[in-house]
Amino acid sequence: MRWEELTSDQFAQAVMDCERTCVISLGVIERHGPHLPLGTDMLNGLRLCELVARREPVVIFPPWFLGQIYEANCFPGTIAIPPEALLAVTGQILDEIARNGFTKIIAYVAHGGNAHFANFLTQCQLSEEKPYQLYVYRWSAGFTDAERAAWSEVQQAPGGGHADEAETSVMLAHRPDLVDMDRADQIGERRGRMDHVKVGLNGFWWYADYPEHLAGDPRAASAETGEKLLEIQAGAMTRFVRAVKDDKVTAELAAEFFQRQRQLRD
Repeated sequence: MRWEELTSDQFAQAVMDCERTCVISLGVIERHGPHLPLGTDMLNGLRLCELVARREPVVIFPPWFLGQIYEANCFPGTIAIPPEALLAVTGQILDEIARNGFTKIIAYVAHGGNAHFANFLTQCQLSEEKPYQLYVYRWSAGFTDAERAAWSEVQQAPGGGHADEAETSVMLAHRPDLVDMDRADQIGERRGRMDHVKVGLNGFWWYADYPEHLAGDPRAASAETGEKLLEIQAGAMTRFVRAVKDDKVTAELAAEFFQRQRQLRD
């Protein structure tokens, strides 16, 4: 169920039907090579959440595009707000989701660069007691060995990870009108320009490897491949959503943790 498509009366019932569970897809607006739209992560993430919601009822938060994307600041069309504002507004959105009755929020990491940010958001939940629990899920985190093998087998050019065959195929499967395959003729090969310090981490690592914001080979992409990839993703994420709905331990841990915190303060 899409949050923005429900009436107010329908929404109240949806919260209950979904067992007070909401999914927010953390996308961004950024360059995806010369052939995909700026909103690829936002659109693909939303599509996956829609497929999951058909299997396991959840309310899907409206399309979200504010995320960690400073590595694409040098490209036209990128939307990147200051770090402190990003953390504040995302936290406030989560609180607003909870104010509307949800006690479990799943943040789906639809953009790789949001992984560090989303992980930090979960740690921030320990700084202040909240009436909800936040769970972060990445696209392949719940894959079984068989699903990982199927993911690789269905592609002709696995690897890459950004505007590559997989991402392009998924977009072709549900928004082919936004894909320009005539321009999908470039291959994003890893440059390795920071390999001399690769044991550590520096913010320029992505730009050092992929200065054109293209990682992989999109030329073999197809809608058929995209549908298969979405099916694999949806199956894995659906299992996670069900596990979150069934989870009673996390709320108990939170209550225990903050009770001890109050005792320490007192």
